[in-house]
Amino acid sequence: MAKGEGAESGSAAGLLPTGILQAGERPVQVKKEPKKKKQLSICNKLCYAVGGAPYQVTGCALGFFLQIYLLDVAQVDPFSASIILFVGRAWDAITDPLVGFCISKSPWTRLGRLMPWIIFSTPLAIIAYFLIWFVPDFHQGQTLWYLLFYCLFETLVTCFHVPYSALTMFISTEQSERDSATAYRMTVEVLGTVLGTAIQGQIVGQADSPCIPDVNASTANRTQSSTSIKETQNAYLLAAGVIASIYVICAVILTLGVREQRESYETQQTKQMPFFRGLRLVMSHGPYIKLIAGFLFTSLAFMLVEGNFALFCTYTLGFRNEFQNLLLAIMFSATVTIPIWQWFLTRFGKKTAVYVGISSAVPFLILVALMESNLIVTYVVAVAAGISVAAAFLLPCFTGYQTRGCSQPARVKFTLKMLVTMAPIVLILIGLLLFKLYPIDEEKRRQNKKALQALREEASSSGCSDTDSTELASIL
Repeated sequence: MAKGEGAESGSAAGLLPTGILQAGERPVQVKKEPKKKKQLSICNKLCYAVGGAPYQVTGCALGFFLQIYLLDVAQVDPFSASIILFVGRAWDAITDPLVGFCISKSPWTRLGRLMPWIIFSTPLAIIAYFLIWFVPDFHQGQTLWYLLFYCLFETLVTCFHVPYSALTMFISTEQSERDSATAYRMTVEVLGTVLGTAIQGQIVGQADSPCIPDVNASTANRTQSSTSIKETQNAYLLAAGVIASIYVICAVILTLGVREQRESYETQQTKQMPFFRGLRLVMSHGPYIKLIAGFLFTSLAFMLVEGNFALFCTYTLGFRNEFQNLLLAIMFSATVTIPIWQWFLTRFGKKTAVYVGISSAVPFLILVALMESNLIVTYVVAVAAGISVAAAFLLPCFTGYQTRGCSQPARVKFTLKMLVTMAPIVLILIGLLLFKLYPIDEEKRRQNKKALQALREEASSSGCSDTDSTELASIL
């Protein structure tokens, strides 16, 4: 039956009382057949999961190696290096909501709504990433060079990762399929952290980069040092090229293997709340603020450990040629213990998992602060600390740092020890206190989930006003 004819018959029948129609003339109720659910194939899920690798691979390489690269290879002064790293991370925090806002205003195109951001940001991100690891011939403008391309890369990788994260909601209309795809994605992202650490660490670690025993070394030693620096620079460029290739390959696989479902957008079409009104509503929600503050302090703790780990191993512990292997030990232990933490989380709840998982790093940080330079003990601590590893970094100014020196002044060694041990411990304790104040546990979360589901059903059936929705959301 044609669509127009069905609509016309239904309208005519609705104008007459039922008793006037004869038995054969009564309108026939046609049952709508339920739409066939679209299942994602394993290939689709794998292609989607591969898209999560670039962010993790580049993030680990930058997090663990950019600091020591700026100081010992590019030979940027410590204060300028700290400015580059701090401003770059702050800029990354700013671009996340801005890019998210721009994406929410993007129209649907032939490629989709999110895919154009991923496709067009990839080549520019690759160029910016490669130039981060390039040492320009001029020295006066080096700080501006690295600051510019670091911030540019953070912006472009945000243009890739934010729409990629949102893509989870639009690859299928079925929640079970989205959950399955997310599990694939998280597995690949974990492998990406190990891959980024392994590629960067092993390639750079093979370069011959002897230290300078004396700042007033002879001309011959200085010439040899310049040659070794050039080799190290080439090693960093080679690692950047390999990681950039992985970035491109993953983006191509994601683009070719995943399609956005327009039906997912249509089923979620609601009246959008103004940006600043939504921001004000979120920032006035007490539990959310406590949760974010808790993660902020604990993340800063691991930022300090990650960003200063290479310098700490090189100068405080004296393991110049072992830090890349220690990094692998940390990332490998973090990877293999994820299934254990997943079981622990489902068994005891998220809040308990956060307490136990994050606090487990404290004893090992104390051990690092108290122990002498012992390679075997350091490997044991690295494997144990990997259970609580996280990604990010921060670099305060190191007063008295000697570029590529075989050793550093005592105050630099002490500062590194404090940044890798005591400061993270204090930040972790503050974060755990904030998590303790967070009022939502597993039981409360289940109640909120039921209440939100009831709200959605009520809104879809009878039409719920924005005021009612906001009021219930505030209570939850």
